[in-house]
Amino acid sequence: MKYGINIICFIGRNQKKGIDFHIECAEAAENAGWDGFFIWDHIWGFWDDHTLKVLDPWIVLAAVAAKTERLKLGPMVTPLARRRPWKVAREAVTLDHLSGGRMILGVGLGGTSEEFELFNEPVETRIRAEKLDEGLEIISGLWGGEAFSYSGKHYNIKEVTFLPKPIQKPRIPIWVAGYWPNKLPFYRAAKYDGVVPAAEFGVDFGPDKLKDILKIIKKKRGNLAGFAVVGGGTTTGIDTSKDSEIVQPWIEAGATWFMEHINDWVGTEEELLTRIRRGPPKQ
Repeated sequence: MKYGINIICFIGRNQKKGIDFHIECAEAAENAGWDGFFIWDHIWGFWDDHTLKVLDPWIVLAAVAAKTERLKLGPMVTPLARRRPWKVAREAVTLDHLSGGRMILGVGLGGTSEEFELFNEPVETRIRAEKLDEGLEIISGLWGGEAFSYSGKHYNIKEVTFLPKPIQKPRIPIWVAGYWPNKLPFYRAAKYDGVVPAAEFGVDFGPDKLKDILKIIKKKRGNLAGFAVVGGGTTTGIDTSKDSEIVQPWIEAGATWFMEHINDWVGTEEELLTRIRRGPPKQ
């Protein structure tokens, strides 16, 4: 099991340092033995009757890549339907080179419809799914470093060669998110390198559901060798018994990554840093 922190891209209600806090969290995570630093991707946010202060995750990741040496890093997850896939392909390769081959690309439909509607982007799930599928084909094709063209329903690309190629082989890992009990996202995830399962607000989700998801993926792939499976929650870093109760069911269900949720709904700025400095869950 590998352990990462999954941090919000907002400057939270209890934060005073802005982007400096995110960089401090990443440095603390590397020093404390965590394996990854991942950040939400939003362009706008609203909570408790006020507009949130939002940071661009890709710029945060560039700063983190320059300040760390070992952590895996990436957006978790990018709603690909509201981004141009060739721009994402370029950004991801640049981060892969900047980090020395530590980039992971997390993608999904995007769970907040307002972020599409406000900017006159298609809100319909079907259209977002189509754009996600086409976008992933384009990104994978451009990363190949060979002449590539594409003709789809939403995107068309004339023949072009994208260089440099990613450092990682055969490509930068792509992890695909999806809401359970929808099954289509997990058929999509099976085509790539990892899965980030979750459930919509109000829907129970835990390790027992993960087993059902992995049955779908394994049937599609044939096996789960080298495939990243993400679980997550909130642990203490000091209470071995309590942390084991949270993490062990994810391990037994087949998770290979555990994401610690770091946001100001969990604690204050100093409390979050303290949790990170304690290191991954004790078992």
